Amino acid sequence: MSESWRTRLQRLGFNLWPSYRGTGGRVRYIAEDWQEVRVEIPQNLRTRNYMGTTFGGSIYGACDPIYAMMLIQALPDEYTVWDRAASVAFKRPGTEDLYARFRLSDEELTTIRERLRSEESVDREYEVDVISADGTTHATVEKTVYVGRD
Repeated sequence: MSESWRTRLQRLGFNLWPSYRGTGGRVRYIAEDWQEVRVEIPQNLRTRNYMGTTFGGSIYGACDPIYAMMLIQALPDEYTVWDRAASVAFKRPGTEDLYARFRLSDEELTTIRERLRSEESVDREYEVDVISADGTTHATVEKTVYVGRD
């Protein structure tokens, strides 16, 4: 699915937002329905640590808000979405640009809506691999996101 003019503007705003900009990560693509977001963590002075590899805080920070934002945009306004927990498993040092591709399926959104018909809230767990251009996994970020009915 392509980006719409609206998601292009939202991507620009996201990348200019000070707290996200400070991570060094950049949102490179947002699908029109917000069910796919692509992030790049460039290897540069802002994201490099003392050892010359990508700073773990940049990896985590670039990935941190994405699933919550996707759910906020993909679900109707009568839902409340919050980050609940996160963890990062670092697998190998990053010495090049890194990428993460976040996806939400139609089935996932349907499951959330159906469960919230009978439950007050649900916690959903998501995982994204942070990879280099050749597909090597450098980190795996796990997020737990709370979704409740207003």
